[in-house]
Amino acid sequence: MEENELSKRLFRFSVDIIKMLRTLKGGNEVKIISNQLGKAATSSGANYEEAQAAVSRADFGNKVGISLKEMRESNYWLRILKELFPSDKEISRLTNESLELKNILGSISYKINPRK
Repeated sequence: MEENELSKRLFRFSVDIIKMLRTLKGGNEVKIISNQLGKAATSSGANYEEAQAAVSRADFGNKVGISLKEMRESNYWLRILKELFPSDKEISRLTNESLELKNILGSISYKINPRK
């Protein structure tokens, strides 16, 4: 089975986050933020990957919803890092990518479970 474009983007985002986190210098607060961001970013892709094997539409919607929540959290931690490291171009790029991924996942989630 061929991997879809969103799966590829989420995978690349996870790897890029891990690589960026390896470069950060700072105290305990940066370690805490890095840990939270690393977990959220990789979880988003993992949950979307699980959604690809969903047993029902509801299962798919649930996994995409979790992926969206994790991407929202990733975006939050990236925005904090952007404030702490304002000249870091990679953090800015990843913040923008997380926003795009959040919007894509939100659109999918809304199509599966439209709010009334």
